[in-house]
Amino acid sequence: MKMIKGPAIFLAQFAADAAPFNSLDAICGWAASLGYKGIQIPSWDGRLFDLNKASESQTYADEVKGIAARHGLSITELSTHLQGQLVAVHPAYDAAFDGFAAPEVRGNPEARTEWAVDQVKRAILASRRLGLGAQATFSGALAWPYVYPWPQRPAGLIETAFDELARRWRPILDVAEEHGVDLAYEIHPGEDLHDGVSYEMFLERVNNHPRANLLYDPSHFVLQQLDYLDYIDIYHQRIKAFHVKDAEFNPTGRQGVYGGFQSWVDRAGRFRSLGDGQVDFGAIFSKLTQYDYDSWAVLEWECALKHPEQGAAEGAEFIRNHIIRVTEKAFDDFAGRGTDAAANRKMLGIS
Repeated sequence: MKMIKGPAIFLAQFAADAAPFNSLDAICGWAASLGYKGIQIPSWDGRLFDLNKASESQTYADEVKGIAARHGLSITELSTHLQGQLVAVHPAYDAAFDGFAAPEVRGNPEARTEWAVDQVKRAILASRRLGLGAQATFSGALAWPYVYPWPQRPAGLIETAFDELARRWRPILDVAEEHGVDLAYEIHPGEDLHDGVSYEMFLERVNNHPRANLLYDPSHFVLQQLDYLDYIDIYHQRIKAFHVKDAEFNPTGRQGVYGGFQSWVDRAGRFRSLGDGQVDFGAIFSKLTQYDYDSWAVLEWECALKHPEQGAAEGAEFIRNHIIRVTEKAFDDFAGRGTDAAANRKMLGIS
């Protein structure tokens, strides 16, 4: 069996304009001081990382790795969540998502899509230069506004949306295959790939592409009331990245899964700091270990109640305590007896 790596931390929710969160060197020092061994880098945040430079310069990529290494850290993955989101945007969300894009392509959906595709491809090249095997991303969404429709969806609407989503991603997946990098889609409400069935619809349309893989985050399944342990049994061969994030779902007579347009604090389903929610991480780490997942366990901190620095400090210890040191021998080896083929046949009554 193989052993999960960690603890690691996704830097996106911590990057800021004030030290120690405003440069890669400083934030690496902070993460290392908490006991983290790895960092997942948001590729869009210029305070920490220059994606264009990393895609073109091995020297710069080596410098980035060197900064992390000086603090005893490994880079786990690059994240292109924001750019992946912009690969496919329904017009209803143009204004909301325009801020994710470079200023020069805002207000121009076609140019924005081209920019996003180029960004994800650049992150693949940068991942190769950094020696990384996976990239964390979102799929984007064309069909999401019709997830719970009234009036009913016209025939063929969802099929057309997924055909187009696959058409846009297939060339990116081919670049990923060329450079040996898995795209790990985070299955997430708001994305067309938001559960197992929708992922399978996409996977079928990209001909089961070997690089169309998964980032596993159980928090989003708690909020959907999806069985996050059965999900591992079904899709473990495709899980290439892991966000360790907690959540809770406490429905009332007033609200349930959809949350009644409430703030995160007041929603029935909400994200929590590690250990404060309902996710059974003991079972998750056991299943992933059982299936030989040997990549990183990465804290993604999102909580409406707890301060992020407290969540980060507690998260390192939480993950470290859940990583299973795999055994090298069977528990009942002490009772084993030497035997041979003849003895086995005798025990079975075979002459």
